[in-house]
Formats: sequence, C-alpha cells, structure tokens
Amino acid sequence: QVQLVESGGGLVQAGGSLRLSCTVSGGLASSYVMGWFRQAPGKEREFVARVSRRGLSTDYADSVKGRFTISRDNAKFTVYLQMNSLKPEDTAVYYCAAGSASSPYTTQYAYWGQGTQVTVSS
Repeated sequence: QVQLVESGGGLVQAGGSLRLSCTVSGGLASSYVMGWFRQAPGKEREFVARVSRRGLSTDYADSVKGRFTISRDNAKFTVYLQMNSLKPEDTAVYYCAAGSASSPYTTQYAYWGQGTQVTVSS
C-alpha cells in the first residue's frame, strides 16, 4: 500500500519561503506522477503543481507560477514544493498526491497524504 507523508508546513510572514516535502513509501516513487494540491477553509481542493515520473516535466497553477517550484528525488522517494514570495492567500492545507496520469484533477490521483498546514500572515 502506497503511503505519502508531508512535512515542512508552518507559519510564515508574507514574502517568506517554505519548502514542503512528501515522502513515498510502499511503492516505487518513480512509478507515479506526483502532484501538490491545497485546500483553504470553505473552498474546494485545488491543483498547485505536478511533476512527471522522471522530473523532466512540470506544470503549475497560474496563481503560483513563478513563485513555487516542484521537484523530485526518486532515489530518496521524496517530492518537494519550494514556495517563495508567499502571500496570505496561499494559506491552506497542502496535500501531496500520487497518480498514474499527469493531470490537474484530484480524481486522477489514487494516493493522498494527510496534509500539512501552511499559514501565511500579513
């Protein structure tokens, strides 16, 4: 059974940076497309970024393009989300997900982590 565990969330001031990590266990990390999603209170879970199996292709939501960077280290079974120039509207629970298809839709991801809280103060 594939399990995903996120870490690295926390409280940061606007303009600051955080790096989220997602460790994959129970499966070969390179078998999956990996994505990051987020969900703010009272809102739908939304796509943030995704990375292809070998890390050669990435895609981002318009709201984070130029500020966030997704990467992966398959040897370490870990996916990262570097978040710079954070804004209060980035406040949400951030989820890591693994799937077989490169997609911005939550339904295409079979495995999910428990989430890590990111709070950006103004």
